[in-house]
Amino acid sequence: MAIREEGHDTKIPLLQSHGEEEGRPKPLLKRVLEEEKKLWVVAGPAIFTRFSTFGVSVISQAFIGHVGSTELAAYALVFTVIVRFSNGILLGMASALETLCGQSFGAGQYHMLGIYLQRSWLVMLPFTVALIPFFVFTTPILRLLGQDEAVAVMAGTISLWFIPVLFSYSLSFTLQMYLQAQIKNQVITYYAALSLSVHVLLSWVMTAKLHFGLSGVLTSTMISLWIPVVGQVLFVVYGGCPDTWHGLSFEAFKDLWAVVKLSISSGVMLCLELWYTTILILLTGHMKGSEVAIDALSICLSINGWEMMIALGFLAAVGVRVANELGAGDAVRAKFAVIVAVATSSVIGLAFFIAFLVLRGRVSYVFSTSQLVAAAVADLSPLLAFSILLNSVQPVLSGVAVGAGWQSSIAYVNIGCYYLVGIPLGIVLGYVIGLGVKGVWIGMISGVAAQTLVLVLITCRTNWDRQVLQSRSRLKKWALSKSGNQGQSNNSA
Repeated sequence: MAIREEGHDTKIPLLQSHGEEEGRPKPLLKRVLEEEKKLWVVAGPAIFTRFSTFGVSVISQAFIGHVGSTELAAYALVFTVIVRFSNGILLGMASALETLCGQSFGAGQYHMLGIYLQRSWLVMLPFTVALIPFFVFTTPILRLLGQDEAVAVMAGTISLWFIPVLFSYSLSFTLQMYLQAQIKNQVITYYAALSLSVHVLLSWVMTAKLHFGLSGVLTSTMISLWIPVVGQVLFVVYGGCPDTWHGLSFEAFKDLWAVVKLSISSGVMLCLELWYTTILILLTGHMKGSEVAIDALSICLSINGWEMMIALGFLAAVGVRVANELGAGDAVRAKFAVIVAVATSSVIGLAFFIAFLVLRGRVSYVFSTSQLVAAAVADLSPLLAFSILLNSVQPVLSGVAVGAGWQSSIAYVNIGCYYLVGIPLGIVLGYVIGLGVKGVWIGMISGVAAQTLVLVLITCRTNWDRQVLQSRSRLKKWALSKSGNQGQSNNSA
């Protein structure tokens, strides 16, 4: 079956084999292996890319730690509070492309991917510019949050270096979503590896050889984070995506409102998730007489952060798989992709869950030689293990929401579970009852658990055939918009 529009054919195969060959269903194991291959084609590069990006910040932190303790504390605050706040907005807004590009690619509307990429750039540019004051006024912001004066002043200097990086994030996130939707992940991986390698070498030269100190590390950070952006733009513009990139087009300026609405919904959904951990850190930072516990918490959150990169990779993968199959009109494969993704991520999470229950405090010696910190980490390890287990399911289900276009609905779920359950419960347990860091973290886990349960119920009760029809409706509207603009030529980049 095809949707035929004036001047344009859009084929949406509603009746596919669903894993059948010549009327005979494929064995379940073969279907699972085929889906695993499709999943890992996206998840593998996505995980590596996130590890590399996270690694750039860790490497910067390590080199700055040799410059001075004040600089290290200031960098940690800037990255945790200001950069993570901004990244939450930009990454969330960019994830709208997973829905738009993923469903269009699955439906064979390849020409629309380049248009959506350009529309996303136009939508995100004013939001990126609007974030600049947070970097300019970092010092007074941190003063309001009760941070040390010397650290706040140094953080204000460091944050100015991140303004160019802010624009690199905006472009990088959108390019990644665009390339992932059409399974062109290798280029993302190559440039992520190059970025990390250049950062290690350049930071060493800048600090150990040229003795540029803080400015040297931040210069290296800025250069390294722009490398993937420049490389991916060149790849797209100079023939890497011939089916989906036809040059810059005035058509990108049309029908922006639909992209704006979906981008804002996506931004709110992911921001509410990413800011949740930041609020936890700020809550524990105001506790008195708990330095060892907070050191232990920072170690646990670092471990949780690394593992979260795996979960976010699966979020990207399942978002692409669901969007592609819904765009192709295949409800059965969309549902099967969700089942395989959740099962795979859960197995990985279960392995980490068992590992951290067994290792407990011993893992802290990677970060600290203090026995007191090790004992505190051992005390928090069960909470870390449960957090990792939940993280293996919840982001995958969020990826399902992105692929299906449910962002606005999930935003309300996040508000209720995180900000009406998790944070209030954490404040009561941590401050009122007096459980300290552990109480705040229990509250956080409770919010994530509540959200996971709601997402499981939503996913299990989803009528995937209806989702296909809704996807067809969106694709038909997009195709009509395109056909209405036939005759307007694209302007090559």
